[in-house]
Amino acid sequence: MQVLLVSTYEMGRQPFGLASPAAWLRAEGHEVTLADVSRAPMPGGAVESAGLIAFFLPMHTATRLFLRLVDRVRAVNPRAHLCAYGLYAPLNERLLRGAGIGTILGGEFESGLRDLARRLSADAPANVPKLPVISTDRQQFLVPDRKGLPPLGAYAQLVVQDGTRRVGYTEASRGCKHRCRHCPVVPVYGGLFRIVQREIVLEDIRRQVAAGAAHITFGDPDFFNGPGHAIPIVEALHQEWPWVSYDVTIKVEHLLKQRDLLPVLKRTNCAFVTSAIESLDDAVLGKLDKGHTRADFLEAVALTRAIGLPLAPTFIPFHPWTTMESYRAFLRTVTELDLAAQIAPIQLAIRLLIPEGSLLLELEEIRRLVGPFDGGALYYPWRNSDGALDALCGKLQETIKREEKRGTPRGEIFRQIWDLSETGEFPDVPLAARATVPYLTEPWYC
Repeated sequence: MQVLLVSTYEMGRQPFGLASPAAWLRAEGHEVTLADVSRAPMPGGAVESAGLIAFFLPMHTATRLFLRLVDRVRAVNPRAHLCAYGLYAPLNERLLRGAGIGTILGGEFESGLRDLARRLSADAPANVPKLPVISTDRQQFLVPDRKGLPPLGAYAQLVVQDGTRRVGYTEASRGCKHRCRHCPVVPVYGGLFRIVQREIVLEDIRRQVAAGAAHITFGDPDFFNGPGHAIPIVEALHQEWPWVSYDVTIKVEHLLKQRDLLPVLKRTNCAFVTSAIESLDDAVLGKLDKGHTRADFLEAVALTRAIGLPLAPTFIPFHPWTTMESYRAFLRTVTELDLAAQIAPIQLAIRLLIPEGSLLLELEEIRRLVGPFDGGALYYPWRNSDGALDALCGKLQETIKREEKRGTPRGEIFRQIWDLSETGEFPDVPLAARATVPYLTEPWYC
């Protein structure tokens, strides 16, 4: 059977979510076309000839872009079975059904796509099981098959002081042991995480290095959910390719608990660690159930700085509990900690997203605040009690988008954010040049 796997956007990464199921489907004898329409046009004839068209929806932006595409795909090939898979597929099941999606797969989706293709094939066996919308069953992975995807040079690059490095992307695990209320992983995995076998991860890296990758991004929601799995992978990576750098995402809670492992990350050429800080207010951190405090974050900054391991914090500075003064205090703290160059400017203007299935809806104050679900925007709308904050957030996002297109250094963008927020006289402190801290050319956000 001819199968078309489509990615609309995955934060500038070559999609693991296409390459991994492609290996499973090709192993079954299916003819698989991969279409990453964020980087290249839809392959000619791929829609018309496919018996199964499956859309990868790992995030909010990808799902919104899918909604712009699906009607055209259905019009071109009304006979194809449509599937949506990935983290945001089960969260938006009702909406996706209305858009003509016949099968929805969340969690560990490779085996589900394989079984769906078996069912749709002309010689489908009678014992193909019913497919659950969410599966967290353990899988024995296959090495991702990236044939047909745009080359790594078409994706986000790593900027370092002496130039840029070509970036590969892989996953060593999925899901998360924690239950942060705002996180879209939680409604799907419910506190579980699942590993990709070590030999599969390393072979995936091996093939990407052969294709020119000099840096690897690990897309795990938290690389230290299973340090006994993660550390041997980066040790082996460094042993085989000592010139290859990498980056990972780790919770503050794990940075502190596994502090003895931070020097291992530094020694094995970790370029930076992304950590979802979200807020510097303990009351807000409690509402989000983040598992760390402001003091914990300050300690994590000190720990990573002491060993020369760059920390790239991410934030949600605009939420229902933000006040003008708390936002200004947030900017002052970022300056005092000398973090302005380590934070992607968009992280200073992120607004809390409340998608379908969000555990934030467990909070009565949130249920009172939100409006009806917006099926176009894919979230529950809310407004700050101070309308000036909503206006400021929009202005900051416009400014950041404009200035990044111009190539304005991070330090200068930070100064503009400071001034637009009327934070006061800018402190007499130097702001590090943007390229002194490694960063990806496409910032991490959903």
